[in-house]
Amino acid sequence: MNASLSEKLSAVKWGEFRLGDLFTKRTIKGVPKNKENLTPNKNGFHMFGQNIKYQYPQRILLDKKYLQSVDYQHPILGYTSSVGEIGIIKEPFYRSGDNGAFQGLFSKEHQFTLKELYFVLPILQKEFDKFGYDTSMANTINLQFSLPITSPGKIDFDFMESFIAELEAERVAELEAERVAELSAYLTVSGLDNYELSGDEVQALQNYSLLTWKSFNLECLFGKSTRGKRLKGDDRVSGTLPFVTAGEASEGISAYISNDVEIFEKNTTTIDMFGSAKYRNYKYGADDHIAVVHTETVPMKAAIFLTAAIHKAAHTGKFDYGHNFYAKDADALDIMLPAKDGKPDYTTMETLISAVQKLVIKEVVLYANQKIETTKAVTKRYW
Repeated sequence: MNASLSEKLSAVKWGEFRLGDLFTKRTIKGVPKNKENLTPNKNGFHMFGQNIKYQYPQRILLDKKYLQSVDYQHPILGYTSSVGEIGIIKEPFYRSGDNGAFQGLFSKEHQFTLKELYFVLPILQKEFDKFGYDTSMANTINLQFSLPITSPGKIDFDFMESFIAELEAERVAELEAERVAELSAYLTVSGLDNYELSGDEVQALQNYSLLTWKSFNLECLFGKSTRGKRLKGDDRVSGTLPFVTAGEASEGISAYISNDVEIFEKNTTTIDMFGSAKYRNYKYGADDHIAVVHTETVPMKAAIFLTAAIHKAAHTGKFDYGHNFYAKDADALDIMLPAKDGKPDYTTMETLISAVQKLVIKEVVLYANQKIETTKAVTKRYW
């Protein structure tokens, strides 16, 4: 918490209040254990256990008679008399078990908002920390605790609301600063923070329509492609080596393994059974639905250009589950590339990819810079 907020807490007037004057205590009996159905249901609700935490990670759907009606406009405080823990509940829920250990504190005359409860909660937590399995909570409703007050001695709800709003803004600013710092560091380390086009890059883009293009055979350029080997899911041993299979999800990486498989070099291109090509700048293993094109001797950005050319030539809709793309198809594949003196012009490919990369990353860099300046402006309010 920043100094400004601490000063506000010190400056405000405080008064003593009885818990029972502000909240009504109700015992919330829950679902008998033999009635719990733990089948996940996205339209269901969470179930609370003995410690004001979700009993199960998934949402479930039970008989509506067990559902406790709570929402963001009418949040409550919940606590368990067995372990002395208290928390905020702000959505409909089920209660696990039909004993009387779970209590709800419902607003009386004044409906406490969510922000007001966030202010009250840490104050009550200090009191509830004194309770446990070996202490009685029967007299909880008579607990006395302090809250900010106005001059006439009324609870200063406006102060509580604005204090939590400012505290949230401070935390958001901190998180934003952390994210932007991480992004900025990544851009710097990866060399992507410089988005100004060089003279060669500007010229390469301007002369794109004047390039000489030529068809080249993949096998003639890089030798025979290699087909991966099948490794069933049940046989995969967890590890750190990316294992590439067919598909678009996670760039085709289906697992990380430690099996003794052929390890392919980074800076190579994979083509899956559908003809979809992807650039790999890391070592990996591959199954039998993958063809590996050995572009490892080509400069990285040129290899990225090559991958795009391979994808354009192979991913035409010709290959599917009934007609797979294999290594032999890669060897027969012809791709169009910029050429100079009858050979692939890898220098031009590198320059073009570098230019495109800068054009794409420019908006990200500008976003990061803008956020850094905004964060500085916001945090000046607090420090």
